[in-house]
Amino acid sequence: MMTTTTTNDEINSMALEAGFDHYLIVRDFSKQLKRFAALVAAHEREACAKLCEDYTDNDRGAYSDDEGHGYECAAAIRARGEK
Repeated sequence: MMTTTTTNDEINSMALEAGFDHYLIVRDFSKQLKRFAALVAAHEREACAKLCEDYTDNDRGAYSDDEGHGYECAAAIRARGEK
């Protein structure tokens, strides 16, 4: 299974794009920003995993999943957050 992690440089770049001051990012908030980014990513993973489960649990016509692949997909999404 392939996992990806967001680097400090990527987090800092996103913080700059969001309007954070460069000095504050580098000197004062780097640990907090990294933790915040991890929390946001975990929240989004869970939302995506639940969407996969919903497709398995509900009859979606052409999207119905009688074999439970939605649960496998949900588990794979959740596993991306494990180290």
